Amino acid sequence: MCEITTGRLEVCKDVVGGIDAIYFINYGDYNAATDVVYTASTDTIDTIANVTSLFKYQLKGTNTFDQAITTSRENGTSFVEQTLSVVLKKQDAATHKTVKLLSYGRPNVIIKTRNNQFFLAGLEHGMELTTANVSNGTAMGDLVGYTLTFVGTEKLLANLLDANTETGATGLVGNATAVFGATTTIVAS
Repeated sequence: MCEITTGRLEVCKDVVGGIDAIYFINYGDYNAATDVVYTASTDTIDTIANVTSLFKYQLKGTNTFDQAITTSRENGTSFVEQTLSVVLKKQDAATHKTVKLLSYGRPNVIIKTRNNQFFLAGLEHGMELTTANVSNGTAMGDLVGYTLTFVGTEKLLANLLDANTETGATGLVGNATAVFGATTTIVAS
C-alpha cells in the first residue's frame, strides 16, 4: 500500500543545521534483519543488538549528512543515497591508519545532529568511504587534516534512533562499549 496516512503543519523555527558527532560501527557487528528492532509506525529504531563497539568522532565546523531519494516509474524502483561529509582537523599516525581502514571497510554510522537527533546511516549495506582528501594547506590558516566523504545506498531513509541524548542513543546499541580513547576518538577543535 502506497497511501500516506498523515498531514503536516508548518513547524516552528526552533532547529539548527549541522552535526556534532558520528559513531562508527564495524560492518557485520549486527544483522540488520534480526538485530535491529524498530517501531514500524514511526520507523524509529528501538534497539540494535550484538554491537560490540562504537567509535565516536566529535565534530565541529562544516560537516553534512544528506539523503536523496531516487525513484523510477518505468522500473518501479526507489532507493536512497546517503552522503556524509566530515572534516577531521590535524594529522597524526593513528588517524592515518583509521582512514586507511575506513577506506577498506564499509561501516554503519550513527549521526548525531545539533538538534540531538540520532540517525543510523548504512543500516543494511554500510557506508563506503568514497573520497578521502588529506590536506596540508598552502596558507597558514588552511586546513591541515582530512576531508572524508561516505556514500551509502539503502532502501529507506536513515532511521532515527528512539533517543535524544548520547547516553540514550548509545544505550540502544546492544552491549556496545563506547570507545572514546585517544587512539579512536578524533576531537575536532
